[in-house]
Amino acid sequence: MTATAASSSATILPFAEPAARSGRDARPLRLITCGSVDDGKSTLIGRLLWDTKAVKEDQAATLARDSGQQNDLGLPDFALLLDGLQAEREQGITIDVAYRYFATDRRSFIVADTPGHEQYTRNMATGASTADLAILLADARAGLLEQTRRHATIAALMGIRQFVLAVNKFDLVNYDKAIFDQISHDFRELALSLGVRQVTAIPMSALKGENVVYASEGAMPWYQGPTLIEALELATTRSTQTGGFRLPVQRVARPGESFRGYQGTVAGGAIKPGDSVAILPSGTIANVKQIVTFDLVRNAAVAGDAITLVLDRQVDVARGDMIVSIDGPPMTGTGFDAQIVALQPGGIEPGKRYWLKSGSRRQRVTVEPVSQLELSSGKWQPHASTLAMNAIGKVHLAFEEQAIFDTYEQNRATGAFILIDPDTLNTVAGGMITAKRADLGGIHLEGQRVLLSLPADLAEQIMASELFAARRNEVEIRRLSGKQATDLLSDTGEND
Repeated sequence: MTATAASSSATILPFAEPAARSGRDARPLRLITCGSVDDGKSTLIGRLLWDTKAVKEDQAATLARDSGQQNDLGLPDFALLLDGLQAEREQGITIDVAYRYFATDRRSFIVADTPGHEQYTRNMATGASTADLAILLADARAGLLEQTRRHATIAALMGIRQFVLAVNKFDLVNYDKAIFDQISHDFRELALSLGVRQVTAIPMSALKGENVVYASEGAMPWYQGPTLIEALELATTRSTQTGGFRLPVQRVARPGESFRGYQGTVAGGAIKPGDSVAILPSGTIANVKQIVTFDLVRNAAVAGDAITLVLDRQVDVARGDMIVSIDGPPMTGTGFDAQIVALQPGGIEPGKRYWLKSGSRRQRVTVEPVSQLELSSGKWQPHASTLAMNAIGKVHLAFEEQAIFDTYEQNRATGAFILIDPDTLNTVAGGMITAKRADLGGIHLEGQRVLLSLPADLAEQIMASELFAARRNEVEIRRLSGKQATDLLSDTGEND
């Protein structure tokens, strides 16, 4: 049954910009389409825009003119609503990320149509970095391909925990329920291995509009689940206010001698006048005196607000510093664990010094690959010496000075970064912080003795062992503060 013959499963309103609409969630749901080449991503989103009346009259006229007679159903080529570049239209592929807005009576949406070709993986990663939900397409005739798995993995690494599996072109397999069951089973297993448990699988035909906005009960009476639009209306947005306050400083404003403010976009949490904050990396403490925007003084600010923060005392703050809440600070250190996606030919060179950019801060870093994801098996293969283009790897980051991060799972804005080649200035990788590495650890020489620094719990276990008790008189135990230990190991390193 085609969309025109089916009864509506969602009430559709004429298109308007999301900011101008009322009576629905204040923040639009951000979503991406991803998957392998020719799985129908652009056609699906074009059909979604068409059936939700998000296509204006002049766009519809242009679409009809450009489509010609490209299918047997007499329908326009919906992919042209997304593929706007000349190269995309000539080759029939998606190259760049295309963002579109649409809305129903329940909520509004921002959708990013991302390319399926392997060489444009970096564009897909860009679209996934801000999304709340991923629509992963799979051609019903081919099932899950390597690029399908790569996109699912990148989406999961980017913190997306809601997936819609769109088993597309289902009309070409005669609406066979067994095929749908097998593909959805395979994907659920993949999703579980990625830590994703919220998956909605939908059989559909994007070209015909079946189970996109309108249900297809006639062709698939065995499917009782939601249409795509119904699944999107029930999805949740990712909160940006969890955790402590974060303000990466982009600019110090000095319009006159009597005013000094620190400008930036709030990257997490909330703040109000009177709250105590710390300036990192210096650790200086101050109180918030005033919150200023371009046209007024505010009594609070939350994540996403562009503000100027005025403090109650003169402190040394520069671009790249971060103003944070003192009761929920981020991690600071010189060593971090991360997962990255290599984005350029040549990949990532072990031991090479790159520029790492996160927010307004740029620092020198050395990257040590640890393991690489094998997409066919979903397993991490250890001892990765290099990470080629499009490879997904776990790495150690070693900084030359103090770095400031949250884990990406906790805060996307302060847990994400890009790596820049200092020779070419190309962006060679995008990454997510997973944990802080201990600044102390390992074995260090101090004269004729060996200094063994251990985590406290492990040290306690060793001290309680029989072997330690038998050699107790030969061992000197030092319980040092973090600063003392850092100074000691720094001196040891200089003497080696």
